[in-house]
Amino acid sequence: MEHFLTEYLSFVLKTVTILAALIVMLAVLASLKRQQKPHDEHLSIEHLNGQLDEHKEQLTEQWLEGAELKQWRKQRKQDKKAQQKERSERPRIFVLDFDGDLAASDADRFGREINVLQTVLRSNDEVVVRLESAGGYVHAYGYAAAQMLRLRESIAALTVCVDKVAASGGYMMACTGHRILAAPFAVIGSIGVVAELPNFNKLLKKHDIDYEVLTAGEYKRTLTLFGENTDQGRQKFLSELEQTHGLFKQFVIENRPAVDIEQVAKGEVWYGRKAVEQQLVDELSTSDAYLLKRSSEAEIYEVSLEQRQSLVDRVSQRVTTQLERRVLHWLPRLRRPMS
Repeated sequence: MEHFLTEYLSFVLKTVTILAALIVMLAVLASLKRQQKPHDEHLSIEHLNGQLDEHKEQLTEQWLEGAELKQWRKQRKQDKKAQQKERSERPRIFVLDFDGDLAASDADRFGREINVLQTVLRSNDEVVVRLESAGGYVHAYGYAAAQMLRLRESIAALTVCVDKVAASGGYMMACTGHRILAAPFAVIGSIGVVAELPNFNKLLKKHDIDYEVLTAGEYKRTLTLFGENTDQGRQKFLSELEQTHGLFKQFVIENRPAVDIEQVAKGEVWYGRKAVEQQLVDELSTSDAYLLKRSSEAEIYEVSLEQRQSLVDRVSQRVTTQLERRVLHWLPRLRRPMS
């Protein structure tokens, strides 16, 4: 028994030490981030048509030579002049990227990019959002989806392209598009809500360790990690999950009324082809294929707000790398079986 307790306490101390160090470092980095000034961010604009033309020219010049090459260059120069005159009259497509993590950390930057676009958008413009996310926290993705709604309400064409995954909160965002395109094997759906946590109360009781949870308010705490959970607490927690699920379903219905919500809102996912059958997406296409097709009739601009590499960023990268190394170093020891 003494050996067990020694091993157990050693395990707990190691875990707590690593978590404490991680929390302190994250707090320091968050504080430094808050002190960064807005002008550290700059707008990056890439004209995708121009990039495509440049690459096409480079390839073409590889197999032409002599008089044929000279004639092609002359013709190309004339074509460019004509294109410049037409460019101001052609429709414009603005491309934004959203790469989601559990906390939808990209949502703030994404919102600022939308702010920029809304100052220049015209009625015949289109915004394409290349979206990749497997979802995360409800409140975080609710906020990100609200940013998407701002776009939907301000333009006639909001196209969402999913090349890999738009599930759970990711699909909450995607469903706001006027049109959704997905690659054939992109993962779509997961219209559900999940919460899970371990409970160590029996283990604590076995070793005569008391753990008390004190609350003011009947439902301030429903389920806990270390306290004794009750059927009443579980029922209340499930009720809250069902309520959240209901809000999720209603949001999808409002934005994709053709979807049979009771059929698709069971937490399942579908690959692109099956997602079309369920009307979760409109058609199959990769974002590259779609933008290439549209480049013949519209001017396409990739827009992003980028953070200049500051001292804080460099420190963050180094600290993160060191923490990862420490965690990887201790992980095998933390997993060592106790006897």
